[in-house]
Amino acid sequence: MVGFGGKQAWLAVRDGDPAAIIAALGLRDLGTVAWRDGIDLAHLTDDRVAVTPVLDGWTLALGRRFLLATPDLPELSKVLDTEVQFFATHRVTESHRWQRAAHGELIRAFGYVGQTGEITTWHGEPDRAEREAGLPATIDDDTTVLVAEQDVLRIAGAWSIDPTTLTGRPAPGPIRMGADDA
Repeated sequence: MVGFGGKQAWLAVRDGDPAAIIAALGLRDLGTVAWRDGIDLAHLTDDRVAVTPVLDGWTLALGRRFLLATPDLPELSKVLDTEVQFFATHRVTESHRWQRAAHGELIRAFGYVGQTGEITTWHGEPDRAEREAGLPATIDDDTTVLVAEQDVLRIAGAWSIDPTTLTGRPAPGPIRMGADDA
């Protein structure tokens, strides 16, 4: 397998079927590709999404398109009838986000832009992993936080899978690619 993480956005779907995820995202199924090819396509194009097979109970769907438009996580979790998580990190702008939804309900959402120090999204209460990453229990106008790419990966690892840990592990199958119909 090939890991990823920096300058990327991805979904983690509990026990997700790759074909069902592609369909729920409204993408055309392009079939399977080798891991390196799939990760590269997802990272370098705006219209492709790479979907892994189930890994430790989670299926990951990644693509630069998620940096441009965050999927409707509550709706996606409702359609797939499971927990869905969203992670995004871009170290140039220091833009870092994560969300968690299950069965149509948004549980937690956090967004941060380091260039301005602005918290752009705050929904729900931070869990233990978020608190250990330095988030306060609540925010107000005087709250200051500092979030980095490693924090996003740490939250991903606590909630599901840190995708940077995939490199070198044996692959349980190929990557499945989806693409916008346009």
